[in-house]
Amino acid sequence: MDYFGLALVEAVLAGGLAGLAGVLVVLRQRAFFTMALTHATFPGAVVAVMVGVAAPIGAAVAAVALVGVAALVGRVRSQGAATASGIMLTLGFALGSLAQSLAHGPVDVESMLTGSILATTPGQIVLTAVVLVLVGAVWAAFGRRLVFDSFDRGGARAAGLSPLATELLALACIAATVVTIMPVVGAILGVALVVAPAAAARRIRGSVGSMLWLAPALGAASGVLGLVASRALGVSAGGAITLVAALVFAATLLLPRDRATVEAR
Repeated sequence: MDYFGLALVEAVLAGGLAGLAGVLVVLRQRAFFTMALTHATFPGAVVAVMVGVAAPIGAAVAAVALVGVAALVGRVRSQGAATASGIMLTLGFALGSLAQSLAHGPVDVESMLTGSILATTPGQIVLTAVVLVLVGAVWAAFGRRLVFDSFDRGGARAAGLSPLATELLALACIAATVVTIMPVVGAILGVALVVAPAAAARRIRGSVGSMLWLAPALGAASGVLGLVASRALGVSAGGAITLVAALVFAATLLLPRDRATVEAR
């Protein structure tokens, strides 16, 4: 399979993964956290490249630490999740810029920020497929718990469910997705591919069950259409993919407002 064939396979898998994790982002209102996470894992990727390790490994290490910090800070009532996300966003990007300035050799920051899907390797495809299966397994095993806690946190707590454990589970899925798709659309553009398909699915269909198949389908379609458009027009693949995803969501804004209501079924 040539480089473009590998990129097409990765576009389908990454778009599907982003859409599936995006349902969590939309239901739990974690769009700002996702944006912060894409920026905050940037320094981990830069440091990994500096020491001769694959960028996603460094981003994954940073993501693990950041998820723990976000979950703990978010439980402080005087601060909240938005404060934690804001700190992650600015501090992470600042650390990434600092690490880049200290690098002795060239660091391809542009590919980290906007992605390079045309450089997809078979290993990247395997990684994306594995994470897609894992996120799908989490939905299959803990979907009811995640939805219950998203719609009624007080009721979930009264039922004996640990809000911290549920939050960590959701954040772990989001973080794994962000790290995995970083080579595809980069640290900055990744948030659009995660949020837009799920937000579009929310407006098209009114139930969580429908979102779980429609969001991955829209994400995969955005990946393929964006990749094909980038080749035809000679533009950035990461930018084209995220632009298509954003346009899909924009198109759903033409739907009647009452279609945007999400039902817990």
